[in-house]
Amino acid sequence: MTINVVLADDQELVRSGFALILNTQPDISVSAEAGDGVQAVEAVRNLRPDVALLDIHMPTMNGIEAAKVICAETSTKVVILTTFDQDEYVYEALHAGASGFLLKDVRRDDLVHAVRVVNAGESLLAPAVTRRLIDDIVRRNTRPPVRNKNMETLSGRERETLALLGRGLSNPEIASEMVVSEHTVKSHVSAVLTKLGLRDRIQAVIFAYESGIIQPGS
Repeated sequence: MTINVVLADDQELVRSGFALILNTQPDISVSAEAGDGVQAVEAVRNLRPDVALLDIHMPTMNGIEAAKVICAETSTKVVILTTFDQDEYVYEALHAGASGFLLKDVRRDDLVHAVRVVNAGESLLAPAVTRRLIDDIVRRNTRPPVRNKNMETLSGRERETLALLGRGLSNPEIASEMVVSEHTVKSHVSAVLTKLGLRDRIQAVIFAYESGIIQPGS
């Protein structure tokens, strides 16, 4: 089954180079290229690709703003590309709904691997890594906790699962903490994501912090 990709970067040479790498793979096809965020959003709306690779710094609409629209309107997985690796960029990208973050000097094999991993529903950042990142960001953030009325629909076990997700624990680790099977954990995780409207485990980590369920340094 072919993984369809939309690639957006305002530098034609970079865009063409990435497209060339991806198109050599038997299971990946670049469906469209875009030079700015607006074009990227339109391409995703029209083509509904599996993955969108978006540069952060683009004219008209930057990659993070484009990611917000794409993640809100479609099921396309987003990977953010940039020459910068500051924590704030990573956090903004993940908060926008992106499933991953790659530097533009990424190796050929890592680029291909990233597309496959994200398409499979995984994140390019381990939840534990994300937790450390967000912990640091939230320490510097004075905004009030985010409220989600759907929190009230979570069962006690689901709230516990969300808290453990926020700590960056894997399913086996959560199962050990809760003394249940991994199958049960998967059901709880799925319910949490569905009820709260979260795209993946990374979004659950972010929500756990922003809602105050997890406190920085806890």
